[in-house]
Formats: sequence, C-alpha cells, structure tokens
Amino acid sequence: MIGIVVVSHSRTLAEAAVGLASEMVADGNRPQLAVAAGLDASTFGTDAAAVAEAIGTVDGPDGVLVLLDLGSAVLSAEMALEFVDPETAARVVLSSAPLVEGLVAAVVTASTGAPLATVVAEARQGLAGKQEHLGDAAPPEETAEPEDDADQLKLEVAVRIEHGLHARPAAKLVAVVQRFDAKVTVYDLDTGRGPVDAGSLSRVATLSAQQHHRLEFAAGGPQAADALRAIRELAERDFDDVTTSASPEPRAVAVAGGTGLDVAVGPAVVAGDEVDLADYEPGDHDVERERAERARRDAEQQLRRLRDTTAEQLGSPEAGIFDAQAGLLGDGAVLDRVFRSVAQGIDAATAWKQALDELAQTFDGLDDPYQRERAQDVRSVRDRVLRALTGAAETGRPVDGGILVVPELDAATAATVDGDRVAGIAVRAAGTTGHGVIVARSRGIPLITGIGDVAVADGTTVGFDARAGSFVADPDLQAFARIVRERTEERDAALRAVDEPATTLDGRTIPVLVNVGSVQDALDARGADGSGLVRTEVLFGDRRSAPTAAEQAAAYREIAAALGGKPITIRTWDVGGDKPLRFLPQAPEANPFLGDRGLRTFRRRPELLATQLAAIREVARETPVQVMFPMVTTAEEVAWALEQLDGLGPRPDGLQVGMMVEVPAAALRIETLAGGLDFVSIGTNDLTQYTTAADRTNPAVAALADGLDPAVLRLVDRVVRQAPEGVHVAVCGDLASDPLATEVLVGLGVHALSAVGPQIPLLKARLRQLDTTTAAATATKALTLPSAEAVRTLLTSPH
Repeated sequence: MIGIVVVSHSRTLAEAAVGLASEMVADGNRPQLAVAAGLDASTFGTDAAAVAEAIGTVDGPDGVLVLLDLGSAVLSAEMALEFVDPETAARVVLSSAPLVEGLVAAVVTASTGAPLATVVAEARQGLAGKQEHLGDAAPPEETAEPEDDADQLKLEVAVRIEHGLHARPAAKLVAVVQRFDAKVTVYDLDTGRGPVDAGSLSRVATLSAQQHHRLEFAAGGPQAADALRAIRELAERDFDDVTTSASPEPRAVAVAGGTGLDVAVGPAVVAGDEVDLADYEPGDHDVERERAERARRDAEQQLRRLRDTTAEQLGSPEAGIFDAQAGLLGDGAVLDRVFRSVAQGIDAATAWKQALDELAQTFDGLDDPYQRERAQDVRSVRDRVLRALTGAAETGRPVDGGILVVPELDAATAATVDGDRVAGIAVRAAGTTGHGVIVARSRGIPLITGIGDVAVADGTTVGFDARAGSFVADPDLQAFARIVRERTEERDAALRAVDEPATTLDGRTIPVLVNVGSVQDALDARGADGSGLVRTEVLFGDRRSAPTAAEQAAAYREIAAALGGKPITIRTWDVGGDKPLRFLPQAPEANPFLGDRGLRTFRRRPELLATQLAAIREVARETPVQVMFPMVTTAEEVAWALEQLDGLGPRPDGLQVGMMVEVPAAALRIETLAGGLDFVSIGTNDLTQYTTAADRTNPAVAALADGLDPAVLRLVDRVVRQAPEGVHVAVCGDLASDPLATEVLVGLGVHALSAVGPQIPLLKARLRQLDTTTAAATATKALTLPSAEAVRTLLTSPH
C-alpha cells in the first residue's frame, strides 16, 4: 500500500484534513499518513527537512504521494526530494490535486490496495464532485459505458440515507467495488447522470445522488454477480452510514418522571448565566496558549464522559449531542480562530469566547429552526471551556429537591432532566405551548413559565404555584408545605379513581385520552380511555431514513397493546415549522409556521404518506384505529387525503377518518371540510398561535398565545356547533391538558379530551365534579370576556 504525505503551511489544517480523510476508511485499511506542516505547532510555514523526514516515515516499495497546499509548500517538497536518496525520490509523486478533496480520494483509493498511478489519478479528480454540483465543471473527458449490455448484470437500489451518497457512504461503496474482479458502473435513474465508474470515489461523487434517488448498477467480469450482491447488501445497510442509521424500534427519551403537581418549593438551580471572566488574569503568550489547549482537552474529556453516561442511561441517539459538541472543540476553523487570536496577544478566555460567540451568532441567523438550535450547543461548549479556564463551578446541575431556573426551556433539556431529582422547573420566558414546556408537562414535572427577570441567586429557596401563577423567593415554607400537601392529596385521590369513567354530575361520560409520542408514553398513561393523538413525527423522530410500513405497524401495535386494545388515533406525519423530520429535509422558509407543513408537504411526497397509510390500515384490521390528517385548510386537501387512503383499497372495518382543526380558516368552514368525516380534533396549540399571530416558540410574544383567549374559544365553539351531524369533536392540544380549561371546553360541547399522561387523573377527577348545564353557562360567559386573563379569573372564582 502506498504512503501519503500532507504538506501545508498550517499544522492545524493538515491534521484536520488527515482526520477527515481517515474517517472514510476502517482503521486496518488506512494507508500510512504523515504530516509536514507549519514551522511549529503555531507558526505558519513549510520546512523541506520536515517534508523529507515525513517521506521517509511512509516510504515503501509501493511509492509515496505528496499532497500540498500552495506557494512555498511546492518549493519545500521539491527541495525535500533532493534530501532523500535517489531511489526513494523515484518512488515519490508530487501532486497538484486539491489538498482536502484530493486527500480524501487518495486515502479511499489507496485503502483498496490500488497502485500509485491510480491513486494519483483519483486525487487529481478530487474536485469533480464539487464542480459537477456547482455547475462549473470542465466538459467530462469520458463516462463509463458498458462494453456490451447483453453481458452486463444489473441491480437497482434506492438511497435512503438523509444526506444522500455523501463522502462517507460513497467511500464505503468504492471500497466494496474494489474488492472484486469486476467492472462496475453506476447510473442515477432520477437525474440521468452517469454511468460512472463505481470504483472511483471522484466519479461516484459527480452523481450527487440524493436521498430517495434510484441507482442502477451494471457489472461485468468474472466476479460481477458477487460484486452486485455485495453492493445490494451494503445498500440494505444504508451504506454503513453509521451516523444516520436508524434505531430499529422507537424509544422513550425521558429518563425519569416528576410528581405530577403544579406546585414546587426548593433551592434554585440557576442555569443559563454566562461565565464571569472579570477575575481572569492573563499570562504571557506561551502561558495563554497552554491554557487554551488545556481547557480544550479538559472540556473534551468532560464531554466524552457525558457521552458515555448518556449512552448508558438513554442510548446512543441522545448521547450523540455530546459527540457533536466535542467535535466543535476539534473544529479546525474554530481552533484556527482561537490560536490566531492568542498569537496576536488576546488572552485564552477572550479568544475562546469570541470564537464561539461568533459561531453561535452564525447559527442564530440561519433560517432553518432545526439548525438554529445548534447555537445552544455552541454556547454550551463555550461555557464549558470558560469554566475549565476559570475554575468556575457548573451551574444548572440537578440538585435533589431543587428548582431549575432557565431563560427558556428547550425540548432536549425537558426530555433529559432527571425528574426524580428536581422539584420543578421555572422558565423566565412566557408561553405555555412551546415543545419544551409540553415535554416537561408530559413527564409530570412541576412547571411554571413567564417568571420574567426576577433576580434569583443560585441556592436561594424559591417556590411557585402554577395554578395561581405565582413565583416567589424566600417563600412562606409552611404555606407552601400546606399547598403541596393539599395538591398531593388531590392527586392521590384522583389516582385512586383513575380507572373509573369520567362521568359528570348529570350523567354525561367524557372520554379522556392520552397524547403519545412513544410506547413508553402509552405504558405510563394511567386511566386513559385510549389515545387521541399518536404523534408519529415524534415516534419516529430519531430516524434518518423513512420507516417502512412494517416498522410503523409494529410501533402502532405496541402502542395499542400498551393501552389494552383501546382505540388509538394516529396522526399522519406532521412536519414543518418547529417539527423537523430527519428523513425529510426541507428547504429553509422565511415563515416556516405559515409554510410547507403537515399535509401540505406530502402533496409533493405522496409515497411517504402512502407507506404510512398502508401501515395504519394494516393495524386497523386488528385493533380500533382512527387516522387524522394535520394542517388542513381546504376541502380540496381533505378530498386529496381521502383519495390517498382509499386508493390503497377498501377501508378496513371500523377505521375512522378525521382531520385536525389547527387553522382558523378550517374552523370557520368546518361544515364544508368535515363532510364525510367521522371526527375532527382541535389542535389548540397551532390554532392559538395562528389566531393571535404569536409564534409560540418566540419568548417575546409567546404570552399572547394563550389558549383561553376568547377569540380561540369562539373558534372552538364554532367547530362544535357547525360540525356536520354525527361528526365527533375532540380537543388534543395543550388546552385539553389544563384542568382549569376543562369546564369551558365541556361547556362548549367538546365530546372528548386528549391530554398528556400525567394530567389524566386530575382531568377525570375534575370532570366528575362538573354539571354540563352549569359548564355551558360558564362557557357562554367566557365567550363574551375581553381577555384570556378575564376567562382565567372567571374559571378560578366561585360561580
């Protein structure tokens, strides 16, 4: 196997390029690699003696390829050949190939045992994929043409991985092809690109094959059949793209639940404050450089330990976030920015802070909400490095009985915080319908939002009563102990009666269902009369490739079994806005909540919806199932959705069909949209944000997105009154989980409530205390009030 030397002015750049290329092949197959870069670890430049030494390190009978960046690197490499003995120099090729792309191509090709000439040719073609994608490629010299179609064996496979046949899976393909005595070409049936040599990394890259593209492989030669068999097996393994391979089964993210109360008291655990650098004392250049590097190593070690612990407790998908954060600490661009600043006389703490603040700002400015969340990771890494530099203690760690005080509550924190240790979470930002808030409540963690900028020192005793909307420092502990005792007794009484039906004082039974995003949610839902919402985009949210119909059906069966065979309502893929699906990348939008969402998305991707509907139909033959379509605005959309369902064949007996009411336009013409449906379910989260023009994920306006706003209640009232006869009306948004809202919803005539699991006992207990005639009078009064706050006052006062 040949050896490879990288000559660069920057040691950081060279080492990063080698690290990237090394990722493309397994450890045992890598060629020998050596770096001759920089005059030292921090000074730019090249040295002929260092290049000669590197050549000697990797030299062997198969030869050495030298890749260079620019300028004096070429001169140093040429001079180095004068330093080594002529026999060695004769085996060395200095290449003009692009450094990064050429190195990747060279490493992959060399790993197959290819001769030096082949490796050199592949390295020179390193830019071909990029040029092809950007449209500035020179006219192709040639494409691989089958010698005789009659002698070719053919294979068609689909690319399922999210980012298509990018560098790592392409390298896997090339490595497989190179193992066989066969001429293999690949052709992209969807774009018409190719055929190209499947044994050439640069040629495969020119295809730019994306997710869901169909590739046709043609092979000839003594081992053609074996080669195609190996390619098929590789494709079935998603080209061994380990970073995107999906878990075979859905899994609950949360590790522990809370008390289920709406009141809490305990020491404040304040998170989100930046590390104070006021007392940092800079040293000289060498000291600061050593400090910067040591802090990087310490932070990286901490993140590796966090990754291992998280993988053990939660699993690999959740642990992956810490791998990503650790990757920032090895990012060449970040390190170059930091150490260049230190070389210019800036202290290590300021250098790290400036570099990572700039990167966080870049992520903050992206259009894609999924990508914007990376800014939180960057700031987390920043603070970890700064704590390592200053010796500051980490804030925000769970403390037994503590109350976590956070500026905002993201879904990841809500999902992973240890609910058995924290007493509750207090969120400074207002808003009750953000995903983090919903996740925390679904786990039964006591929570209050909208506490504002109230000053709270770490360790100060605080208490809150979310029902009363109060948050206080240094509270009356006896008073809070009494409230906690009363609420605990209330909860315990509700739990004892949880399996009894929720029948009102005047004899009306209201089904109380559970919203689920995992099998564990269903298992934990005590007293649920079924599921009024299966969030399939959450259930399969960690998938990098679309689940098959069989995989979906298996998950739906598990949920139905966990609920004892009671009815389940499966919402079809709800994607867009703040709900990304990893296996369905979407283009950035200026207004994603008003853009390509829910059912709208699948007008363009009907095959994904068809697969899901096939799974739902299969399960509906075995257990009671309802299917509902999200983000419906027009009657034409309903007709299209029904056409997709019925195009698969006669509906199974008992399968009921409905739609979500989340758009004001849908509520205002429900009599037109719901004709021919069995039910509608009101999603109050989106209905509220669209009615109030307040983004529920934006802390600046989230307080306006209050589901008890009379304007929202009037739309609920209209849906109930104007729905066609026989159409069942449910509420599955966050408002249905609020016991305070139960009276007004029942008074408006809603037939069923679907809530987060921990709230079901309290909701059923509340329903048993209601008289529907009195509730109707209360609801009628609520519709006339001027604000959500006035409605809240009405519902909390004796009446």
